[in-house]
Amino acid sequence: MEQITTLFEDNHEFLLGYSLQILLQIIAAILIFYIGRMMARAVSRFIERMLVARSVDKAVVAFIASLIYAIILIATVLMALSQIGVQTTSFIAILGAAGLAVGLALQGSLANFASGILIILFRPFKSGDFIDAGGVSGTVDKIEIFQTIMRTPDNKRVIVPNAQITGGPITNYSAEPRRRVDLVIGISYDSDLRKAKQILEDILKNDERVLQEPAATVKVAALADSSVNLNVRPWVNSADYWGVYWDTLEKVKLIFDEQGIGIPFPQMDVHIKKDKQE
Repeated sequence: MEQITTLFEDNHEFLLGYSLQILLQIIAAILIFYIGRMMARAVSRFIERMLVARSVDKAVVAFIASLIYAIILIATVLMALSQIGVQTTSFIAILGAAGLAVGLALQGSLANFASGILIILFRPFKSGDFIDAGGVSGTVDKIEIFQTIMRTPDNKRVIVPNAQITGGPITNYSAEPRRRVDLVIGISYDSDLRKAKQILEDILKNDERVLQEPAATVKVAALADSSVNLNVRPWVNSADYWGVYWDTLEKVKLIFDEQGIGIPFPQMDVHIKKDKQE
């Protein structure tokens, strides 16, 4: 005990100075991390504002901003570790080996990241587009590093992994300025076919949302079991699709009722046979 006390008294200045040095290094590392994180947020927000000012797609802006934030934060962590004496070269090598192991364990996350890059590069859709992808139909809000955020028509927020989107068909309903409304209208066999076609053509002609070019078509599609089916196909601006779809169906029912055009519905005739009793 006396030897330890003597050793401490002889080296207390050195130990005090060494402890103070370590404490200062830890404080410096904490400051570097804190300032670096603030800078990462500031730079990502600056890049986001700059890209928005240049009218870059909102989904691309979110992806780039989140990627820049992650890169700066990783660099900040390495700088903070080097400040407290951790050999970053060896640490990076160890991190690389660990990253390989983690990468094998997190193949799904890496696939999502790679898919996010592909979405940004090839741009199959952009923010504000209504798409059907990954089993979800909705409006694209953001494309992030690992997932795409969508908003459904009933205002639900759905987060879809990027790999799930690129792994299947993508239907972009907003990609083209015009869309064709496909309706099948059935009339009874005893109804006046020419009159029914004329009514349908007049309904489309009187709707200002229906485009003149390409011209709308009303054609007999099939002589079905209980009805004559007519294909009604007007062209409209994409934004007017559902309005024309719903309004046309309503007008067809009301006017057909007024003009005596029958719309058949599934029905079954049941015949009951009674045996004669002697």
